[in-house]
Amino acid sequence: MIALFAALVLLQQAGDPPAAITVRAGERTSSIPVVATRLGAMVRTDDVLTPLGAVLLRDAPDRYRLVVGGTELELSAGLAVAKVRGAIHPLAAAPALLDGRLFLPLSLLTDLLPRVATGYLYDARLAELRRFTPAVADRRPEGDSGRLGARGAAPPATAKPAPVRTPAAPPRASPRSRRAVVVVDAGHGGRDRGMRGPLGSTRKVFEADITLALSRRLRDDLQRRGIEVVMTRSTDTLIALADRGRIANRAQADLFLSIHVNAANPRWRNPSGARGFETYFLSEAKSDDERRVAALENEAMKYEVEAEAADGDALSFILNDMKQNEYLRESSDLAETEQGALKGVHPGTDRGVKQAGFVVLVGAFMPSVLVEIGFGTNPAEAAFLSSAAGQKQLAGAIADATMSYLARYATRRTAGGAQ
Repeated sequence: MIALFAALVLLQQAGDPPAAITVRAGERTSSIPVVATRLGAMVRTDDVLTPLGAVLLRDAPDRYRLVVGGTELELSAGLAVAKVRGAIHPLAAAPALLDGRLFLPLSLLTDLLPRVATGYLYDARLAELRRFTPAVADRRPEGDSGRLGARGAAPPATAKPAPVRTPAAPPRASPRSRRAVVVVDAGHGGRDRGMRGPLGSTRKVFEADITLALSRRLRDDLQRRGIEVVMTRSTDTLIALADRGRIANRAQADLFLSIHVNAANPRWRNPSGARGFETYFLSEAKSDDERRVAALENEAMKYEVEAEAADGDALSFILNDMKQNEYLRESSDLAETEQGALKGVHPGTDRGVKQAGFVVLVGAFMPSVLVEIGFGTNPAEAAFLSSAAGQKQLAGAIADATMSYLARYATRRTAGGAQ
């Protein structure tokens, strides 16, 4: 209540709201119009996303997540609060759906965002929201009150204006200089249920449910180890394949882990007997089975009404371009590490590290892998994958491998920068 009262006092002292907010990133500026509504000064989310480099995810009809950098703000239409890293923050007004569009209270940009997200400072005199590149000391553990822009503090002397990001790989500090950021992507979701198994059983399990449950366990395990985790989805909702990579880019993630459940081809001689785990990185498929798995996971695009599928030529161009940069080699190393860790806990067959053209991995400009944690079409593996004990073992193994890889990756990046 005290925080809410303070926010209202600040609004009263500020006088009339500005007609627009200027977002400055280095020498580049953009503008966010401020709309006067019966609820007070608001901004349209459509106008906010590009200037802030943000992504808006809809988890339910009235529940949203605004992902800005590595920070998730959980919002609900009609509730004047935002949830950030488990903490509740009051807003001057509730987000609202007006004419089918989500509006956010102006205070979310001018007051809350600079307090909870690294690299933002609001200048009320100029009605200007400034975006900065996080300095070495900027990414502090949760609870540290020394964030850039907290309570109107001036930015550190070491902070420099950041250029507006382009579709190329976003710049970020060495993994050693800040908390590592890992994006965990639970495959499928919403009306896209993914794999349905096991074969021949009346009691079905669905890939979307298994991947979400395991991804949540993986998130919690990584967070306990000091890793900052961004989920592409934390509820049963559909996220476009292309948007998953964009979320990782805008979070300036160090790694992208996409979790999936495999399915046997019904035309195989003994489809219900297929079992085992495999880890993929992005490259051109070398075998029919690799192409089969890629087609299986890429099929989710049919559920994306507004998505436009990239044609083969565009995908080939991207793949050829990525072969020239470090992320292809690093993704292969990450895949080997994840596969090796799963071998120690998984009861199924080690099917090895493979490569294929997964749409979900194409747009992620960081080391990225897709893990097929087992065959849900196999009765024994379906039971293991859907059990709490099985998910705990798998999440722990993936977390172990991720920590091992991050330590090596940080060493290589540091050594490379010193040369």
